[in-house]
Amino acid sequence: MVEFSLPANSRVGTGQTWPKHGDSKSQTEFKIYRWNPDDTQNPRIDTYYVDRGDCGPMVLDALIWIKSKIDPALTFRRSCREGICGSCAMNIDGTNTLACTKYMDEIKGAVKIYPLPHLPVVKDLVPDLTGFYAQHASIEPWLQTTTPPPEKEWLQTPQDREKLDGLYECILCACCSTSCPSYWWNGDRYLGPAVLLQAYRWLIDSRDEAAGARLDNVEDPFRLYRCHTILNCAKACPKGLNPAKAIAEIKNLLIARQI
Repeated sequence: MVEFSLPANSRVGTGQTWPKHGDSKSQTEFKIYRWNPDDTQNPRIDTYYVDRGDCGPMVLDALIWIKSKIDPALTFRRSCREGICGSCAMNIDGTNTLACTKYMDEIKGAVKIYPLPHLPVVKDLVPDLTGFYAQHASIEPWLQTTTPPPEKEWLQTPQDREKLDGLYECILCACCSTSCPSYWWNGDRYLGPAVLLQAYRWLIDSRDEAAGARLDNVEDPFRLYRCHTILNCAKACPKGLNPAKAIAEIKNLLIARQI
C-alpha cells in the first residue's frame, strides 16, 4: 500500500496568543499564519486582537495595525491599498482575495489569514511568485508587429478596443491561479488561469501581428489543456474577471485555425 507523508516542517502548530492592545471594547480576533525560514520551527498560527476603534475597516488596515502596534516582525506585501497592484493577495477566511479590498465586517468570527496556497512561502504571508512571473514572461506579454511602426500610435477601432475589456484589468495578483486545482497539481507545466488570460489578451488585440506564434506557444497538453473548467478562478478573481472564459476562447482559436 502506498503511504504518503508531509515534510516534517509542514505541520502547522499553535503559536502565540498576543495580549489585547487598546482601550476599545470592540476587538476582532485574527489568526495569522507565521513561518520564519531563519529558524527551525514549524509554521504556527498566532492569535492577535485588533482594536476596531483605532483601525480602518479593511483586513489590510488590521495587518498594518498589528505590525505597527503589536508585532513588528509580521511580514506581508502591500503597496497601493486600492486593489490595483495585487501585492496584498492572500487567503482570507478560506478565499484568495486582496487584503486591501476585503472588509473585516464581511467575515464572521475570527479572521483567518494564510499565504496564497500551493506556493513556496518566503516568510509569513509572503509567497514566492518567481515561477508565476516566469510563466507570465514566457507568453511574451507585449505588442509584437512585423509592419513598420506608425509615426504616432497604433490605431484601434472602438469595437476592437472593447474586446480587451475583462482582460486588461488583470493585476497579476495570482488569486485565480492559486485557487485552481489543476495549477496545484501541475504548476510547473500548466500556465494557469492568470497567465492564459493574459495570453488571450494579446491574441485578441487587433494591433498585434504574432497570433500564430502565440497560439503555437500555448498549444500543449499541459500549458493549456490542463484547464478542466472548475471555475475556481472566476470565483476567486478580486477584479471580477473570468479566466476560464479566456481559456475557452484560446481553445476556440486553435480549433478555428485547423478548419
